Amino acid sequence: MKSAHNLAVIVGSVRENRFGPTVASWAAEQAADHGGFEVHTVDLADYDLPLALPDASPKHAGDDYPRPAGMAPLTAALTRADAFLVVTPEYNHSYPASLKAAVDWHFTQWAAKPVAFVSYGGAAGGRHAVLHLENVLSELHAVTIRDGLAFPLLYTEWRDGSPVDPDAPGYAKTMLDQLAWWAGALRTAREAIPYPA
Repeated sequence: MKSAHNLAVIVGSVRENRFGPTVASWAAEQAADHGGFEVHTVDLADYDLPLALPDASPKHAGDDYPRPAGMAPLTAALTRADAFLVVTPEYNHSYPASLKAAVDWHFTQWAAKPVAFVSYGGAAGGRHAVLHLENVLSELHAVTIRDGLAFPLLYTEWRDGSPVDPDAPGYAKTMLDQLAWWAGALRTAREAIPYPA
């Protein structure tokens, strides 16, 4: 029997006084309780993420891509992951620049791996951010999970570090069941045949 899937829970916002760590902590707890994952939180605020990129493409440069030394732990965490759970707010109908930088500095680390989303924000609950992320990550050959979580009106709909909606854990389980299925299927496939990205 395969071991639990290595899950990277990515905190996408680096904004001051951000709510992201609260949402990510709850999501990571749901993933740990699920039992199918070895959960690691990856907070983008902990890494060097410059917006200026090298001339070379990470797709073609592979391991020789010239990333900043401070990004090495992030690259290692993305490489180890069998699956990703991206926690993102919505900024101006899209997702944060920090998250775009983390995506653009990497390529093979995302390929043939599943990505689920937990978004939060105002009335839309971060759904616009997720729509944009799905489009970007499909270009990197990641597999996005349909059933994610969106939390609107976060300042009134969260209390003591958890959503007030009693159905939220059930929705999370559905998402995590799908994520675990894809994580296992894609890991088996990658081990059998290298992905032709």
